[in-house]
Amino acid sequence: MTAPVFVVPTERLATAAPGVVVRLDGAEGRHAVAVKRLEVGEPVTLTDGLGLGGRGTVSALHGKDALDVALTGLHAEPAPAARLVVVQALPKGDRGELAVETMTEVGVDVVVPWAAARCITQWKGERGTKALAKWRSTAREAGKQARRLRFPEVRDPVTTRQLLPLLTGAAFAGVLHEEGAEALATTALPATGDLVLVVGPEGGISPEELAAFGTAGARPYRLGPSVLRTSTAGVAAGAVLLARTGRWG
Repeated sequence: MTAPVFVVPTERLATAAPGVVVRLDGAEGRHAVAVKRLEVGEPVTLTDGLGLGGRGTVSALHGKDALDVALTGLHAEPAPAARLVVVQALPKGDRGELAVETMTEVGVDVVVPWAAARCITQWKGERGTKALAKWRSTAREAGKQARRLRFPEVRDPVTTRQLLPLLTGAAFAGVLHEEGAEALATTALPATGDLVLVVGPEGGISPEELAAFGTAGARPYRLGPSVLRTSTAGVAAGAVLLARTGRWG
C-alpha cells in the first residue's frame, strides 16, 4: 500500500533535503496522529499540493497533534504540457462535490464552476461562498487520497459571458453534447496548452450558450452512445483526454 499523503506549507519542503526532519502539525498533524494513528517508522508522503513532494518515515510523535518526518527523498512534479480544464455546470445537491472528487482522482488539473442558464442550483451570497469552499476542500482531500502531488485548482465561479475568453484562449475547446457530430475520442488534440471541456447542467446547454461557445471556438463533441449525468460526464471525458495525451500511458 502506498504511503498516505499530508499537506505542508511550501517553505517546509522548498529548503529541505534528504535527512532533514520536517514537522507535520495543525489539522494535518492531528489527522495523522489521531485518525490515521501513524507510528514511528511508518512511511509518509508530504506535499504542498503544488507539485513539490517529500517521502520519508515518521521519526517522532508529539502528543496528539504533531509528528516529525525524516525525509528520504524529494520530488518536484512538473506542470503537465497539456493541462486539462473542466468547466463544470453547477449540479444539484452534493453532486458537485462528487464531480470534483472523481475528476480530481482521474487527474483533471483545473475545475471552473459555471453558472449555466439552466442550472437549478445558484451560488449567491453566503451560500455560494460555502459551496465554493466545499469544492476546494473536496479537491484537496481527493488529491491526498489519490496520492497526487499537484492538486487541481478550483477557480471562482463564472457566468457564460465570463467563460468565453477562457474558450477563446484555449489550445483546444470542446462542449460535451449528445448531438455533437464529432467523437471526443477521435478528434485531433494539441500536444501542449489548455484542453478545455465544458460540461452542461442537468437541463442541458441552451441554444444561445451553444452558439456563443461556437463563436468562441468551442465545438460540440459527443462522448459516447449514452447520455451521462453532469456529475459523471467530466470524469469520463477527462479519462478519454488523459489517455490520449499520454498522461495515462
